[in-house]
This record gives sequence, C-alpha cells and structure tokens, in this order.
Amino acid sequence: MAQRYVRVESQGGQLHYGLLQLDRSVRVLDAPPWLKGQITDEELSPNSYHLLAPCAPSKVVAVGRNYANHAAEMSADLPQEPLIFLKPSTSIISTHSSILYPKQSQRVDYEGELALIIGERCVDCTPEEAQSKIWGYTVANDVTARDLQQHDQQWTRAKGFDTFCPLGPWIVRELSPGARLQTFLNDNPKPVQSAGLDEMVFNPDLLVAYISQVMTLLPGDVVLTGTPEGVGPVQVGDHIRVEIEGIGSLENTVQSRHPASDN
Repeated sequence: MAQRYVRVESQGGQLHYGLLQLDRSVRVLDAPPWLKGQITDEELSPNSYHLLAPCAPSKVVAVGRNYANHAAEMSADLPQEPLIFLKPSTSIISTHSSILYPKQSQRVDYEGELALIIGERCVDCTPEEAQSKIWGYTVANDVTARDLQQHDQQWTRAKGFDTFCPLGPWIVRELSPGARLQTFLNDNPKPVQSAGLDEMVFNPDLLVAYISQVMTLLPGDVVLTGTPEGVGPVQVGDHIRVEIEGIGSLENTVQSRHPASDN
C-alpha cells in the first residue's frame, strides 16, 4: 500500500502532519511533507486525533469542463485551453465532515474530482517542469450551487460557500494515470460518476503549467482537475462517496446550513 500522508489535530488541539499506519496510528512529521518534513519520535494512537483535510492551501485552483462527456452533459463546448477558477480556502472540509446546504440555493450538485497537491513554488513552468512540482494526489468534491452558477453567469458564489470543497482523506505520492474515479450517492452500489483519469482533456502537467503562467502556485496549494459526466443534485441527508483507485474514499453527508428552529 502507498504511504498515506495525513493532517490531524491531536486531543490537545495541536496540528500535525504525519504518516498514517495500517493500525491507524500516525507517525508525526516535523513539517509538512512537501517542505521536507521528517519523521519524529512522536506517534499518535488511533483514538487520539481527529483527521483533517490533508493540507491547508493558500488557494484552490479548479478547472472546468476538463472531461468531454461532462462538457456535453452541460451543453457546453470544450474549452480550447484550460478554464480555471478559484475556490476559497475556507470552503475546504475533511472527509466525514458535513456539506452545508445554503438557503440561497435550490440545486446543489456533487462533482467528484482528482486533486493535485503542489510541492514547490511554481511560476511560468513548462509541462515538463510542472510534472516535478506535483507532490501528491488526493480526492476532492467540487460542490456547486448549480442554480446560482447559472443565475450569476460566473462561478464564485456557486462554488465558494463554506464546506463546498471536501478534500481527503489523505495524500499519496504516486497514482496510475488510468486510475478510475467513481462517485456514489447514498447506498446505491451503482456509481453516478465513473471515468478513467486518462479521459481528461488537459492532463495534470499541462494544467499546472498553464495555471503557473497566470498565478504563482505555492507549496501546499491544491489544483482540482475537473469532474467527469454524471454530476447531479443532492438533498439534505444525502451521503456522497468519491473514490479514486490508489487513493481512497472521500465521504461527506449533506446537512442544512440553517437548521430549522426548535420552536
């Protein structure tokens, strides 16, 4: 099994990066792993920490319409170059945290995606240079208020709500280019999304290079690589599981952002 890099909060409230062991204990690192963090003598027992999103980026750069079949289902043309947008870092939550359904929207969709973790400062890179800047991979859900996206004619509000970027559960260093991404809704064993990562229009190296010619990518930043076809709505109470072969499963339940009054 590939090494799984995690970010956790101990019972004492301290934040740590570490290596997750098979018994669920965590070997603590002295710094984020992409900043040359080394294993220390400290180890957290399985019940002594809370799993967080695996990194705390300065920004999340996302890519739209990067699978041809998804562009088709949205009745949109394939972009001639990567279509990028930003999600705020405050939208990030961990696996098993709740996606909060905002009162402003009547249609919130799941979008399972592969996320790239940047390991080195990256600016004006070529695709060949960008390859070495990608430190690792995790799973993401680019949650979207679809009605607001259509209403606003731009994507900031629709994709920027708190909790609209589930990320995790951990980071791995290696990933097969043909690994399969699948999204499951509730207890249905049939995936609502299923595609090979090699079906992307623009591959990860090209995406990182393109973004780096617009903005500097910093260590720990996240790039979301787009979602395949099969996006669809969720309701309060739904459970979403996004799986990528070779990484693991990202699981979140939808709750109302503004619970009904007890009165």
